[in-house]
Amino acid sequence: MANKSIEIEKRTIAVLVDNEPGVLARVIGLFSGRGYNIESLTVTEVDPLEKRSRITVVTSGTPQILEQIKAQLDRLVPIQRVSDLSLEGPSVERELALVKVAGAGEKRVESLRIADIFRASVVDSSHDHFVFEMTGKSEKLDVFIDLMQPLGLVDVSRTGVVAISRGPQGL
Repeated sequence: MANKSIEIEKRTIAVLVDNEPGVLARVIGLFSGRGYNIESLTVTEVDPLEKRSRITVVTSGTPQILEQIKAQLDRLVPIQRVSDLSLEGPSVERELALVKVAGAGEKRVESLRIADIFRASVVDSSHDHFVFEMTGKSEKLDVFIDLMQPLGLVDVSRTGVVAISRGPQGL
């Protein structure tokens, strides 16, 4: 009997929902109740006139599990549309991070040098700290944060992934 390795995929799923109380709890409940992992979750109102919000979820699992997630999301009543941005063509994904680094002397100079390479902006500073703002792919943010660790990393706040498909069609 051959031993098959289980292929785990990461997917970005955009969900257009009616903006009403309890919708987010129902979506999260779908994931938690079945033991599905949410790696990133962002929510915002995108159409105040129609009272619609967009939920962007980054999750991972086997292809079969991911198809189940999409099918179960599609069946929730307040959901208007489910789109798997990872499969439905090209898309743009970004995340924002605020990264606080405390330090002096050479560590301070090095943190500024690395921030410049990564195109991070200084949004707050004093004689003993910087707060950098950076946007980009999650992997890029991960590398920047790792490089700041030995230079005096104090705190990190991240938005989670936001994503949108390329081209003229909307969700």
